[in-house]
Amino acid sequence: MIDFFRYIHRTHNKIGATLTHLDGIPALGLRLYLVPVFWMAGSSKMANFSATAEWFGNSDWGLGLPIPYVLAFLATATEVLGAGLLLLGLASRWIAIPLAVTMIVAALSVHWQFGWQAIADASAPFANARVAESVDKLAAARSLLDAHGNYDWLTSSGNIVILNNGIEFAATYLFMLLALMALGGGRYVSADYWLKRKFEQATKV
Repeated sequence: MIDFFRYIHRTHNKIGATLTHLDGIPALGLRLYLVPVFWMAGSSKMANFSATAEWFGNSDWGLGLPIPYVLAFLATATEVLGAGLLLLGLASRWIAIPLAVTMIVAALSVHWQFGWQAIADASAPFANARVAESVDKLAAARSLLDAHGNYDWLTSSGNIVILNNGIEFAATYLFMLLALMALGGGRYVSADYWLKRKFEQATKV
């Protein structure tokens, strides 16, 4: 039995050594996943900057944050610049920090009150009362569309759902950014890796 576990351990180490040169792939995957997320969020804020700043500052129908124009500018710049840096794999660990902060602020100020789920699904874990109430509303909406609209055409691009707007997506992006803080841009697939190699070679001369 001991020999068997030793064999498993040696095999595990051999596989790990073989895959060492591919260990940049997970970081690359995280970066490429997050690039369009932050680019779309940042470019949307940039295109509608005045409205974004008003939403940041208004306490009646917005977030009620202080210095809204400054915060809107910082959020927009962080997301647009962050998307570019993540695409290049440049300063990956550093840019992940302010991006993570924007996700924490978004989760707490925008999504927290709605619970976990981004899309309302009463059968899923963490379904709250708001999500449970969406079942009848969604059924009513489908019934109305089925009776008075071309339901097959309306649903040909996907099912009709109710947006719950919970913290699910913000939390997921936050965890991905935390992983990038640990992993960096990734071996072979980031500007960070090649700049580090260039610097190390220069210091050896």
